Amino acid sequence: MLDQVTLDRLWNFEDPKLSEQRFRDALADPTYNTDEKAELATQLGRAIGLQGRYEEADALLDAIDGEDEPTVGVRILLERGRLLNSSGHAAMAVPLFEQAAELGDHLGEEFLVVDALLMLAAADSAHAESWTRSALEYASTAHDPHTRRWMAGLHNNLGWMLHTAGRFTQALVEFQLAEQWAEQAGTRAQQQQAREAILACELDMAAAE
Repeated sequence: MLDQVTLDRLWNFEDPKLSEQRFRDALADPTYNTDEKAELATQLGRAIGLQGRYEEADALLDAIDGEDEPTVGVRILLERGRLLNSSGHAAMAVPLFEQAAELGDHLGEEFLVVDALLMLAAADSAHAESWTRSALEYASTAHDPHTRRWMAGLHNNLGWMLHTAGRFTQALVEFQLAEQWAEQAGTRAQQQQAREAILACELDMAAAE
């Protein structure tokens, strides 16, 4: 199967149309085997879905055979859930993300587990804080360095949830943790994002006093 780093090189989330073309080109590449092409196809479906072409993406996912390769099955669950969530059916997406997290954990697919938990936080807004904390707990003990890169973003997400709820002191702690993780395992953009969040939170704390 393909590792996440390989897939990430094909992605440009700011340009889903470009990503679509990259995945179509990869699917036409004879160096990829059948299972790898099935995995690439799930990402093509995601790129199409990000452009709002939900029915087309759903039909593509229907055509992927994930029965013989469990990891492909996890990705299909994730992408079906994302399509439902993006098209306004968040409640229907929740059980798919739960299945993806459970199966991914069984397979030891750490990155996909955290991805599923992150999506649960997005789809199940009433329990977003709980899902995010679960994702943090899981990612913090992950063996895969690529999975640990989620930590900065997850702490940042939790920080803003707490900030929105007026829990500024707790939010500040999360933003500080986001900065620490960004320095250890993240990107410069994440470091900058965390610093800006810390400053904004400190200003809001001062204004609230």
